[in-house]
Amino acid sequence: MRIEVSGDIATCQRLRRLVFIDEQGVSEADEVDGLDPEAIHLLAWDGDAPVGTARLLLKGKIGKIGRVCVLQEARGTGLGAALIRTALEVLHDRPGVTEAYLGSQSHATGFYEKLGFVVEGEEFLDAGIPHRHMRKAL
Repeated sequence: MRIEVSGDIATCQRLRRLVFIDEQGVSEADEVDGLDPEAIHLLAWDGDAPVGTARLLLKGKIGKIGRVCVLQEARGTGLGAALIRTALEVLHDRPGVTEAYLGSQSHATGFYEKLGFVVEGEEFLDAGIPHRHMRKAL
């Protein structure tokens, strides 16, 4: 599998639709927020098939990692962790970015803690799904 910074926003959006809207029941209004044009997109490939994506938004010293998804058939392969490690590398290489931030689905906080993130604040609902804010210094 390979992961690359990609300008193929349509493919990233298609993967997110499959995971978030079709599989998890997130509304289209919650998933489509209009921020894709200003984001850095990561796209993961298994051969010539796209299987995962993540989106990075920059705001001052903070890089927000979001819209992380892996297709069901590629889960359990380490791809999710590889996407996050790649996101951290991309953010680290951006001048002035010193911190990574994300909103983790609550069931996935252990996954992110293994990658160095720390839970912050109380649980909250995002698109009807329990989440926790998490941070990691770069």
